[in-house]
Amino acid sequence: MEVKNAIEPNEQQMQGFLEGDTESPIEMVNLLKFKDKAEYEDGRETNLSGAEAYRIYATEVVDHLSKVGAETIFVGEVSRLMLGEVEELWDMVAIARYPNKKAMLDMILDPDYQESAKHRAAGLKGQLNIETKK
Repeated sequence: MEVKNAIEPNEQQMQGFLEGDTESPIEMVNLLKFKDKAEYEDGRETNLSGAEAYRIYATEVVDHLSKVGAETIFVGEVSRLMLGEVEELWDMVAIARYPNKKAMLDMILDPDYQESAKHRAAGLKGQLNIETKK
C-alpha cells in the first residue's frame, strides 16, 4: 500500500466528494503530519513550528465549524503505532462531524475560513483526510 500525504484534494477526489449522497452526516478523519518550521505562502517570516501554525488554525476552525453546524469530536497526538507498519507516523489525528457534505463545502468556500486556512497550509507537511459515515 502506497501512502501519499497531501494538502488539498485533487480534481478526482473533489469530484467524488460532490457526487452521491450529499445530505447524510459525515465524519472526516484527519491524519496530520506537520512541517518542522511553518512556511507561509505569502513569504512572511515566522518562528512558528508547523504544529504551532496548525494550532492557530485549529483554534480558529472551531468557529468556522460551528457556523455550518459541524463540530470537532476528537483530537489527539499520535503516540505510537499499535498495529501495522508505515515508514513515518502522522503527528496528530482529528475527527470532525459535519451535518452533510454541503456544510463542509460551504465552510471551505467561506472567505473567513480561507483566511484561517493559511495557517493550516503553513503548518502541514501533508495529511490524509478520510470521509466516513455511519
